[in-house]
Amino acid sequence: MPSPRETILTALHVRLSTLAATVLRGEVLPERVPAEGLLILRDGEPGEPEVMLSPLRYHYQHRAEIEAVVQGAARDVDFDTLTASIGAALAADRTLGGLCGWVEAEAPRPVDLPVEGAASLKAAVIPVVLHYSTADPLG
Repeated sequence: MPSPRETILTALHVRLSTLAATVLRGEVLPERVPAEGLLILRDGEPGEPEVMLSPLRYHYQHRAEIEAVVQGAARDVDFDTLTASIGAALAADRTLGGLCGWVEAEAPRPVDLPVEGAASLKAAVIPVVLHYSTADPLG
């Protein structure tokens, strides 16, 4: 049976998969960026939990990351559309079906990346904070 952490990350991946972009989890950047954009979910860091002793609970503010990448002549508009769709998908269900206390994305810091012989990329890492509790830090 998967841990709460894995269950929440899987639910986040499923939520992102409803978007028009291609969504991967933990993969390397492919050679070609799909026309609709690319999202790569990284598991990130759970950080140090706040511990409650009675009953024993570990409260995490887990920082996952979404790498958002677009390519092409209209990359500024495409990037804006893609990031807005991520925000709308997260806002539609801030608890990921009750698995999580709250899901919150932080603002991206986009960069333009030149590609030799092809259209430039526009990319950013979007931190996503997942608030959840577990009875065991390993389970």
